[in-house]
Amino acid sequence: MTILADRSVALVHEWFGATGGSEQVFRHIADVVPHARRFVLWKDPGVTEVGLQESWLARTPLRHSKTIALPVMPLVWRTLSREHFDVVLSSSHAFAHTVRLGQPGHTRHLSYIHSPARYVWSPDFDGRGSGPLLAMPRRALQTVDVRLSRHVDSYAANSREVQARIRRFWDRDSIVIHPPVDVEYFVAAPSSDTVQSRDYLLGIGRWIPYKNFDLIISIAAAARMPLIIAGSGPEEDNLRKHADRIGAEVTFEVRPDRDRLRQLYWGARALLFPVHEDFGIIPVEAQACGTPVLGLRRGGLLETVVDGETGFLIDSTRAEDYVPLLRRLGELDPAQIQAHAKMFSGTEFAAKLTAWMNNECP
Repeated sequence: MTILADRSVALVHEWFGATGGSEQVFRHIADVVPHARRFVLWKDPGVTEVGLQESWLARTPLRHSKTIALPVMPLVWRTLSREHFDVVLSSSHAFAHTVRLGQPGHTRHLSYIHSPARYVWSPDFDGRGSGPLLAMPRRALQTVDVRLSRHVDSYAANSREVQARIRRFWDRDSIVIHPPVDVEYFVAAPSSDTVQSRDYLLGIGRWIPYKNFDLIISIAAAARMPLIIAGSGPEEDNLRKHADRIGAEVTFEVRPDRDRLRQLYWGARALLFPVHEDFGIIPVEAQACGTPVLGLRRGGLLETVVDGETGFLIDSTRAEDYVPLLRRLGELDPAQIQAHAKMFSGTEFAAKLTAWMNNECP
């Protein structure tokens, strides 16, 4: 469905990685507005996406360090282009929502928020933003973030969790539009000879500290169950050492492709996700495969997992507290788990995004 076909539209995203959740959302937005121009700060190595116009920051060494580049980003967004557009939609988890590509009264600026910049607003939530390089400028960046985003006409948040942050940090209202998940792909079972017998636990994501993969390994060890960890990241060596130290039976799968991920979801006894996420696409993908989720009772999981029906949620970060819940997985109905996941489909996202944009850009 094409909308705003008679308007000039710009879509704006932060740095563009190869497999991130926010990039998946941006691709779905572009599908809804296929005639729009697309702007990003830079493309990470390995990104083959076509049609992305990089900012001048991509031609500097700063593209190699998000932390160092962060204080410069508001300036980049304000000097991105001299072109004017009728509608600008930013996909923001840092400063993309501060972009201006038009005149007040003529251009409508909309912003889909994955989260207010964690590095700036929630350093205790994501330790990557608590380093000394950002400690001094953080307060100034908060002031700049609020002042340079006053022109935004309407916000959409990816979850109620993020909606609350938008209100708390920016004092702005927003609607909630959950991110699109390709549930149609994951609902379809892979060939039977590639699916294992749901005899292992599964952890998927970036191997970085706040994702709590060390806790995932400890849960599997406490349950005396094999674990497969899929993904990549700078914590790989530490996680391997942790697994060896506690005697956990862990298999690491580095950067599995999409087909392999579906096989892993379908073969898992449960997805372990003890993470405070903004939304969390991975738990929805798991549920689309009929695989229950065990995770923290906070953040996006409160919106994507029905406690006691599609998984179990717990307040604890003690590995042994998850073991009794693993014994109760037989109470859950895989068909009901799959049915729940369908409410987060790409079709649902496109319908809600279209309604929001049409309402804000009559």
